[in-house]
Amino acid sequence: MRFVLQVFGVALMLSGGLWALQGLGLVMWPAESFMLAEQRWALYGTITFLIGLLLFWRAARRR
Repeated sequence: MRFVLQVFGVALMLSGGLWALQGLGLVMWPAESFMLAEQRWALYGTITFLIGLLLFWRAARRR
C-alpha cells in the first residue's frame, strides 16, 4: 500500500506541476490545450501538486 500511495503521489505532483506551469503560461504545450495562460489552472495545479506531495510524504513516513 505504501508503494501505491507513493506512486500516486508522484503522479499527482507531476500532473499538478504541469497544470500549474500551463496555467501560468510558462509551458505552452500542447498548443490546443484549454489550460494555457488560465490562472485558475495554475491554482488547480498547485492544489493538486500539494495533495500529491502530502500523499507521498505520508506514505514515506508509514511503516
